[in-house]
Amino acid sequence: MAEERPQRRLAAILAADVVGFSRLMERDEAGTLEALKSRRRNILAPLLTEHHGRIVKLMGDGVLAEFGSAVNAVQCAVDLQRRMEEANADLAEDRRILLRIGINLGDVIVEGGDLYGEGVNIAARLQAMATTGGICLSETMVNQVRNKVEVSFEDLGERKLKNLDRPVRVYRIDAIASKGPSEISGSPVAESPTGPSVAVLPFVNLRGDKEQNYFSDGISEDILAGLSRFRQLFVIARNSSFRYRDQMVDVRQVARELGVRFVVEGSVRKAGTHLRVTVQLVEAATGNHLWAEKFDRELQDIFAVQDEITQSIVASIAGRIEETDRRRALRKGAADLTAYDLLLRGKHCLAQGSQQDVLEARAILQRSLELDPEYAEAYVVLAETYFYEAMSNWSPSPEAAAEHLFELAQNAARLDDQNSGAHLCLAWGYWCIKANYEMAAAQIEEAIALNPNDLDNYCLKGWISTCAGNLEEGIWCSSQAIRRAPNLPEKCLHTCVMAEYLLGRYEQAITTFGRMVRPPVSLLGWVAACYAELSRTAEARAAVAEFRVRARAESIGPPDDEIAGWRAYWAKCFPAREPANLERLFVGLRKAGLPV
Repeated sequence: MAEERPQRRLAAILAADVVGFSRLMERDEAGTLEALKSRRRNILAPLLTEHHGRIVKLMGDGVLAEFGSAVNAVQCAVDLQRRMEEANADLAEDRRILLRIGINLGDVIVEGGDLYGEGVNIAARLQAMATTGGICLSETMVNQVRNKVEVSFEDLGERKLKNLDRPVRVYRIDAIASKGPSEISGSPVAESPTGPSVAVLPFVNLRGDKEQNYFSDGISEDILAGLSRFRQLFVIARNSSFRYRDQMVDVRQVARELGVRFVVEGSVRKAGTHLRVTVQLVEAATGNHLWAEKFDRELQDIFAVQDEITQSIVASIAGRIEETDRRRALRKGAADLTAYDLLLRGKHCLAQGSQQDVLEARAILQRSLELDPEYAEAYVVLAETYFYEAMSNWSPSPEAAAEHLFELAQNAARLDDQNSGAHLCLAWGYWCIKANYEMAAAQIEEAIALNPNDLDNYCLKGWISTCAGNLEEGIWCSSQAIRRAPNLPEKCLHTCVMAEYLLGRYEQAITTFGRMVRPPVSLLGWVAACYAELSRTAEARAAVAEFRVRARAESIGPPDDEIAGWRAYWAKCFPAREPANLERLFVGLRKAGLPV
């Protein structure tokens, strides 16, 4: 007997869930359940009947519904969000039941009363992308309902969805605010509940000469493109943010309309060969300026100046947004933490650097992955915890830590091969496990190609280049990192001190060290060696004494001060490809008074 083929049909699939359901349940379990049942009975069920839909299944706080008509599915979703808003009107903010909805039109497999297949999976992924009170749709849905429902769509561009090989073009609706005829535009949307979101407004051309608009637009577009390379940022598309051109705007109103937490605005003034660019990063909720900068340049090469300015702006903005969100996450109660909040808390702990902090960061990041098992960025930072352990003196098995690092890096790259941090982790893995500089360098180049504005990419490339003996390249990479974030030089300067020492530029290495506020303990050894090579014995001895104090406090180095233990420590800190370079460090350390 021939095998029975599965039954298939084309269907419009609606997936919805309650935002912050766990938080609501923790505060009032019985009341939340009763309210959810009431909403299903009095709002959802009548709307499904009205729009000829059916419930496929209920999943805790979520629902999956099927419609035979794309128009009916979208209209039902819009009406559902509006009715939910009305029902929430008289409730305290912490008791409101808010939905996210995703809708897709696709082929599904029918088994009994249930539905399976990619058509269902895409709807579920779109639901996870939607803002609070909002709706996300696939392009197939929009093509079917355009001009047939009274809503506006915003094109979010192609997005890579979890477990799907091909990207999906995604649109979104604000069901509450949409009132006009359907059109592709930047309709007002609610603020995204989690994660950083930013809009770049067109920079103002203060000269007023419309022929110079191309330059101010170029700055704006380069900033927008640069920010889009940071995978953790949700960046509003140009066609939405540029509709505010030539308007006097209130950034808080713009943020509400575009559904973002941060807004970038600025101006360009060009007079002869002189250029001035100002830029501000504004937090929408408060209207506070989180960061502002002014750039004055002479225009020998207009495109080179444009690149220089935008690189610095992009790196600074990305760092400021993460810092603001980190502080916000640290203030949140445990019940309100999202996977993104936990990621930021993990980064905060990891930055402290001690064994306890690293292990605490690891536990926090594992909780983040429990909430979102396919969060590539969390895998990246979790891998970093094993990098710290592999390079530490406290690990029971540095080799096992390095293997964990490499495995997590591969997971991150598998989940999101466009995430530059994933390739950065792979570079660390090749370096830690096999000292394979060629493979590590190849992964670094991939990371830089994916995000040339992330200073971490240049910092690691500089480190690896210096370990490989390419000293001038190591210094150049550090300069590139500093160029992108001149206000965040700390992590960029380590390589410079090392490379300048090995090149015999001892005075320059000491000057570079002096720029650092909180140098790592190992770098005190390098600067002590610099002083020793310059015959500045007292300063060399003082640096070694400070190194020993910090090393004891951080449980670094051999407990009995034996030479073999110190040599092993420095070999781990500086895994030089050329043994002669490591020996040059040992010469300086011996002169400074450290037994190696």
